[in-house]
Amino acid sequence: MKTRCPWVPADKPAYIAYHDEEWGVPSRDGRHLFEMLCLEGAQAGLSWWTILQKREHYREVFHDFEVESVARMKDRELERLVGDAGIVRHRGKILAVRQNARAWLELAEREGDPVEWLWAFVDGRPWVLRPRTMEDYLARSPRSEALSKALRRAGFNFVGPTIIHAFMQAVGMVDEHAAGCFRAKAG
Repeated sequence: MKTRCPWVPADKPAYIAYHDEEWGVPSRDGRHLFEMLCLEGAQAGLSWWTILQKREHYREVFHDFEVESVARMKDRELERLVGDAGIVRHRGKILAVRQNARAWLELAEREGDPVEWLWAFVDGRPWVLRPRTMEDYLARSPRSEALSKALRRAGFNFVGPTIIHAFMQAVGMVDEHAAGCFRAKAG
């Protein structure tokens, strides 16, 4: 039996697969980074399990997180989503997805590749942390605080430092697999 991070629920195969195959894996795919930025914002105040169960529907209603398509979404389309039980029905979080797509495109015009811009906050390589207990996991860090401030200045919404730390973990900018987890790499 594999040893995993202590936060992984043993009774949820989809959560186990997320941990084993995606969480903490360095991603430089712009579409994936945008998706995770939006999903982590949607999670604010909720459990990741809630978002993970709704993830496929999020992809469907937000054009597979294709930034240009999301940026062009109309108000009426977003208003319909407020009544869609397949996603989190929070108007602010729904509107933030389109706003974040627009901010992403503006960031690309101003700074160049948003992927490289994001990764610059960890000097282009994963920041490795090895928590030994649940209490050792960070909820935020100076790096997530800096990225959060930069994203807010760039026009992004639902990008507080705790949300951004979770985003950084999810996309492998922060490798925070527990010391005993089979996914933890020596180093």
